[in-house]
Amino acid sequence: MIEGLQQHSEYKNPSLPWLDAVPSHWEMIPNRALMKDQRQVVGEGASDYTLLSLTLQGVIARDMVNPKGKFPAQFNTYKVVRPNDMIFCLFDIDETPRGVGLSRQRGMITGAYDVFSPTARVDPRFLNHYYRFIDDGKLMKPLYTGLRKTIQRGTFASLKTPLPPPEEQAAIVRFLDHANRKIDGFIRAKRKLIGLLNEQKQAIIHRAVTCGLNPNAPLKRSSIPWLSDIPKHWEVIRIKYLLKEVDNRSTSGAEPLLSMRMHHGLVVFSEHFTRPPQAATLVGFKIVKPRQFVVNRMQAGNGVIFPSCLEITGLVSPDYAVFDPISDVNVDYLGELFRTRTLRVKFRSESKGLGTGTSGFMRLYNDRFGAIHIPLPPRNEQDTILKGIGEQSADLNTAIARTEREIALMQEYRTRLTADVVTGKLDVRAAAAKLPESSELMPVEAPIYDASQELEEVEA
Repeated sequence: MIEGLQQHSEYKNPSLPWLDAVPSHWEMIPNRALMKDQRQVVGEGASDYTLLSLTLQGVIARDMVNPKGKFPAQFNTYKVVRPNDMIFCLFDIDETPRGVGLSRQRGMITGAYDVFSPTARVDPRFLNHYYRFIDDGKLMKPLYTGLRKTIQRGTFASLKTPLPPPEEQAAIVRFLDHANRKIDGFIRAKRKLIGLLNEQKQAIIHRAVTCGLNPNAPLKRSSIPWLSDIPKHWEVIRIKYLLKEVDNRSTSGAEPLLSMRMHHGLVVFSEHFTRPPQAATLVGFKIVKPRQFVVNRMQAGNGVIFPSCLEITGLVSPDYAVFDPISDVNVDYLGELFRTRTLRVKFRSESKGLGTGTSGFMRLYNDRFGAIHIPLPPRNEQDTILKGIGEQSADLNTAIARTEREIALMQEYRTRLTADVVTGKLDVRAAAAKLPESSELMPVEAPIYDASQELEEVEA
């Protein structure tokens, strides 16, 4: 993709902390000349606007049919957003996963963000590519002020942006759009492969935790409506006889915060995310010790239910349920059983609240959770089954890890390529001229969605 790309013939110092050189024919233009601050609010007309959100996938419309997250009592102070407006979050920048985005639609967004309309001298798509490069590296640290790491409006307005001539802006946008289509296609194919590999893995797990490892074992009717035959020597038992809820709360908030991630289990928040909360805000969070079981009541039907495999005591959201094993049961075995598709469907059917299917505010209450019957082998067989699952899944786990690494490398490549192009380290004008006309290109697909991001927020 970058074969044959050359550097520009001459460069100059842009006097920016994060750039040492830009092409000498590029201008350095203050942002006030490139973007006009828009402060119009929706007022009483909020119902006429689509609610927008600034996310890792860009500026997207919020789902108001099956809403997630918090909403204000009213939207009167939300700002109007027009197509091709740029949205910036100029506070808490290091802790904000995505601080800039280009809107493709009319809508409204929280008044805490700054909304700018690009002027005629700049292509908003180029501006978006450039400031996403800045945001990816959180490069504007020298401009921060105060504890909230805020960039003042006057400072941002005076900040100079490297600006190529209009025809070169168009070439850069054309080249990066083409590159991103190819990269997104590669990533989609790899994520589809991961999905297929995970399906194979789940089939292995489901067979093992519902039928055992011995295909010749005598069977009996399970008496569980959603499950057919099970090995004759297994028992059927209610969850409440295996797990008991405990509710120990932190009085200091000093323990490490843990986060539940759909495909990763319990992880230490500060090791995976850039927004660790203050200890004072964690007072009252639930304490989790090693080998205790944690259930996200709102997401149990999606498989967000894990034993703590960490060797530390940490904290989870007060809205989660924490359980102690009260019998001789392998909690890792229960975790594999509870995340099978069959059990997830059962959990979903027992959940109550607003919403349908997998969406909405559905909650699995403890009494209904505890009343569910499950098949359970003897303890020594639980251990044997877990070992068998690990052995049978080893090649699949290796393939999944390798594919995830390929995706990560491609994402790193995208970041590096964008940085080199929008700062003029690579001249893409000749390469862009050889690309198909925009009408011949495949349409830009929706941003790639990563399900693992669903649970990166700490629930209040």
